[in-house]
Amino acid sequence: MINFAQVGNDLYTGKRSVDFIKRQKTWYALSSVLIVLALVGIFVKGLNFGIEFRGGSEFRVQGVSNSQGYEEKAQSAISTAGISGNVISTIIGQDTVRVQSEAASDRTDEARTALAKQFGVKENSVSASLIGPSWGASVSQQAIRGLVVFLVLVTIVMALYFRTWKMAVSGLVALLHDLVITVGIYALFGFEITPSSMIGFLTILGYSLYDTVVVFDKVRENTSDAFRTRRMTYSAAANLAVNQTLVRSINTTVVALLPIAAVLFVGFTLLGPGTLLDLSLALFIGIAVGAYSSIFIATPLLVDLRRNEPAVKELAKYVERHGARTRPEAPVGTPEPVAVGADATGAAAPGAARAGGGAAAAGSSAAATPRPVHKYAQAGPRNQPKRAPKSQR
Repeated sequence: MINFAQVGNDLYTGKRSVDFIKRQKTWYALSSVLIVLALVGIFVKGLNFGIEFRGGSEFRVQGVSNSQGYEEKAQSAISTAGISGNVISTIIGQDTVRVQSEAASDRTDEARTALAKQFGVKENSVSASLIGPSWGASVSQQAIRGLVVFLVLVTIVMALYFRTWKMAVSGLVALLHDLVITVGIYALFGFEITPSSMIGFLTILGYSLYDTVVVFDKVRENTSDAFRTRRMTYSAAANLAVNQTLVRSINTTVVALLPIAAVLFVGFTLLGPGTLLDLSLALFIGIAVGAYSSIFIATPLLVDLRRNEPAVKELAKYVERHGARTRPEAPVGTPEPVAVGADATGAAAPGAARAGGGAAAAGSSAAATPRPVHKYAQAGPRNQPKRAPKSQR
């Protein structure tokens, strides 16, 4: 059985390591495929905007005992009322049918009567609402404006916090990566985009940014230490940072996805389309994609952006000449380990040299010669009590 605690500790100390940086071409290729598929879905298949964006009439038929063939019934009722265009009907909950059509304020009463007749319910069980196209256009403009303002503020804050525009660019690319793939999944599977979905998109961008900032903070700490000690290259220090935050990122993502998955299950099986389902679906897709980009995209891209900097190249040459460290550096103030049999100065004791079978003789010729032992000196520790004569024991 895998000991995850031990694996996490080994990743943090560097005993185990996943080479995320050297495999960046693999991650880039995978993301490129996902982005191409997303763009195909967005520009070829198109987005399924909700009625709040495109405008139209919405009717809800409550108390439906038999929902079989509800799509045909809804289409027939709307046509009977004299409303043309596409009709979208879905089941909400256990006994409610939602019907969306083109806006027709002068045909609302006729549509309610026809729907009540088709589904066998009273006319007061059919509710109607009208959303004008101008309101939908206003919602779209506000959503795009909010997204642009969010991205600009994120870029400025990250540049000021990390004191380098390259970290800000890497984080921004990761955010756009998450947004494009999430919206592309909506387009490919035909999920409806509503104002609740837009709220979910902005929320997942914030989550992705949070995860990326945590990783970048560790990258900055490790790379600053690498420039100071000159015992590790920039890419190796960044890779160590990703490994050190890997378990935390996975745990945070799993803990966040579990309750959202439960909400999704309830929404799909019991509640049907609605605000709760739209929001949870956007969160589930975005959080999963955001965790991927924080680990596999943001940090490798940062390393690629800084690879040709003079300081980074000079550090790589220095480490190549002198050798990289093979274990994590001990904290400041930690004494160096002393070999067994060594005295306080670090020199091997005479007894230890004899026990080594001449191994000490193979060492450096500059090593200090052991002090001669007086013939009356007692062997063993200095304060060890003398043993009584054999006759007195």
